[in-house]
Amino acid sequence: MTTTRRGIAAGLGGALLLLDATNGAFAQATDLLPSWRDGPRRRVLMDFVAAVTTAGGPDFVAPAERIAVFDNDGTLWVEQPAYTQLFFILDRIKALAPRNPDWQQDPVFRAAIAGDMRGVAAGGTEGLLKLAGAAQAGTSPEDFRSVAAEWLATARDPKWGRPFTALVYQPMVEALAFLRANGFSTFIVSGGGVEFVRAFSQQVYGIPPHQVVGSTFALRPGETDGRITLTREARIDFIDDGPGKPVGIARQIGVRPIAAFGNSDGDHEMLRYVTEGPGRRLGMIVRHDDAAREYAYDRQSHIGRLARALDEAPARGWQVVSMRDDWSRIFPGG
Repeated sequence: MTTTRRGIAAGLGGALLLLDATNGAFAQATDLLPSWRDGPRRRVLMDFVAAVTTAGGPDFVAPAERIAVFDNDGTLWVEQPAYTQLFFILDRIKALAPRNPDWQQDPVFRAAIAGDMRGVAAGGTEGLLKLAGAAQAGTSPEDFRSVAAEWLATARDPKWGRPFTALVYQPMVEALAFLRANGFSTFIVSGGGVEFVRAFSQQVYGIPPHQVVGSTFALRPGETDGRITLTREARIDFIDDGPGKPVGIARQIGVRPIAAFGNSDGDHEMLRYVTEGPGRRLGMIVRHDDAAREYAYDRQSHIGRLARALDEAPARGWQVVSMRDDWSRIFPGG
């Protein structure tokens, strides 16, 4: 699934205007959501937060149960023309290739080393998982996180030439701060590798590593020089995408969230799991419909496909956020 971005959440939090209304401390969105245009989506978000934070109200939710979950790729930052983690995996394979000459015998690895995206794509999901496993195997979780952080510090997006961590969605960063200012705990629930997302989640989103749920590779316990060690294996043991997202939430968070934010059919089950619970609920879908400022894609996209969730949104009460119409800007700094 990331610097001057370090202070985004803190800076926004410092701009809070607090209103003690109806015995509930509701942080006004006037200053916290400046990149959201006034309209139905912004008002739904504000009304939901006001309802669940108003003590004595019919929809009041105790702070311990105010949990919001966010997909990462395509919801919090750019996922086109390919997932950021795929760029990392390909660069990592190239860097490790000299130590693994036998990789040249495998067409998927050979394509990755040559930078042949079509050849990599021809390997399908199985090929991508093979590359992902090889890119991180043999390291501890901490070492892998350091490798990912070092790569993110220098890597640049091919379209904008900016760090991937600069291509977060400013309105969503504001939404995270707005929710936390009103007593919410915010979690990332990503289909990406959990350690990769943990490498930047605190710095970019203000979300600590232990509040990131993601896909995981097997860990092998051991002991070296009298110390316990954990070594990442090439074998994936959990995919936190589609129907796996509710499982990941139940395993790691242990409480059904009351708000969920996604952007694709990979978030369909998470949105259902969250909004099918009792009481006041919120489901929001970020729709990529702004070709001028970012990208425009949904039903036909090979990445971030949005069809089923889009079709079901009206009946399920999910709010579809238009990047073009609902956001006055996309990225930090314009």
